[in-house]
Amino acid sequence: MKMLSYWHDTAPVFAGAEAGPVEGRFDVAVIGAGFTGLNAARRLARAGVTVAVLEASHVGAGGSGRNGGHLNNGIAHGYADAVAHLGPERARALYHAYDRSIDMIAELIEEEGLSCDLRRAGKLKLASKPGHVAGLRANQELLAREVDPETRWLSKEALTGEIGSDAFHGAMLSEKSAMMHMGRYLHGLAEATQRHGARIWENAPVTGRSRSGTGWTLDTPRGQIKAERVIAATGAYSAQVPGAPLGHFRKRMIPMASFLIATRPLSPAEVAATLPGHRTCVTSRLIGNYFRLSPDNRLIFGGRARFSARSDQRSDAKSGRILRAAMTEIFPHLAGIQIDYCWGGLVGMTRDRFPRAGQADGMIYGMGYSGHGAQLSTLLGQVLADQAMGRTDTNPLEGMDWPAVPALNGKPWFLPLAGLWFRLKDRLT
Repeated sequence: MKMLSYWHDTAPVFAGAEAGPVEGRFDVAVIGAGFTGLNAARRLARAGVTVAVLEASHVGAGGSGRNGGHLNNGIAHGYADAVAHLGPERARALYHAYDRSIDMIAELIEEEGLSCDLRRAGKLKLASKPGHVAGLRANQELLAREVDPETRWLSKEALTGEIGSDAFHGAMLSEKSAMMHMGRYLHGLAEATQRHGARIWENAPVTGRSRSGTGWTLDTPRGQIKAERVIAATGAYSAQVPGAPLGHFRKRMIPMASFLIATRPLSPAEVAATLPGHRTCVTSRLIGNYFRLSPDNRLIFGGRARFSARSDQRSDAKSGRILRAAMTEIFPHLAGIQIDYCWGGLVGMTRDRFPRAGQADGMIYGMGYSGHGAQLSTLLGQVLADQAMGRTDTNPLEGMDWPAVPALNGKPWFLPLAGLWFRLKDRLT
């Protein structure tokens, strides 16, 4: 079993990073080479803006290369909850922003000639208990009436052609949702970004940021650059950078690990017995699971197996064993199957699980995706580029307050307690 991301292992390695020292003057510096940062840099470079991308590790090393491979439309919340929290206009705009981002990914793939197995699969939100049916069905009916007519309810009987398990009691089907090979998309996006003129430095963590005239000086172990504007696109990994450069975000975002396993490739008969509908799937428990088939027919199965802010080989392996047990509970016929990959990554959670984008602490930023970043990050990258070029009317999150989390400075000590609470609620509801 390989203790690394399937997406990393089965995609080409980006070979266009700068070999020399970090140096130069730029209009815009982008911190982070995931989906958000790369698309921001690509849009800027195409507009003739000089742009540098500084990545602490390698392209897609963070959440963009460690997720479940889903591009699910809609928002994480029940729509009624979103309306209550945001108001009807903003809730509707944010819902449609997720839709638009998936469309934008498809357009970008065609425009740049990328090959990454994009497919409009549709998503099933599966009712894990009979008591979950009424709430899910009410949410689907509200969505269909107010914001997304391309959703429908599937009864337990209708699921027989979708999923080879009797563990579920119905599902909401979201037709607009999609899936793709995240590693190949990352590689193609990085190559396109460089091709349009952006310079990308890997292994160049930003260790300092200071005022320099009207702009900024960014320090790295490989040298420094000067830029008029800075875009922060680091997500949960902001919390791993100590000190001042990203301190504003360390106090507002809760880094939480999520974990995945991938089986050996399934035979056609095993596919038919497991996920004949070939959709992305998410369960309705608070500590739930998400799964899909890979382009080579592996079952990629993930979840928040443990409430932890750590993802390393030991933590990933322990979580992988928990995930295998959960997978076997849903799909007993896969009990003895070989697991080829096990990995984890950090999710940047906000207190209310809504993302944030705007300007703060002298930087333009987009992050806090709360487990739904693969969908929205391409669009928010474009939004951040627009802001760097002076356009402020494209941000669906404009003006949303983002208060600090009390007693948080990068290390969420309270996660185990939260895990106990959610597990209790899962047993009782």
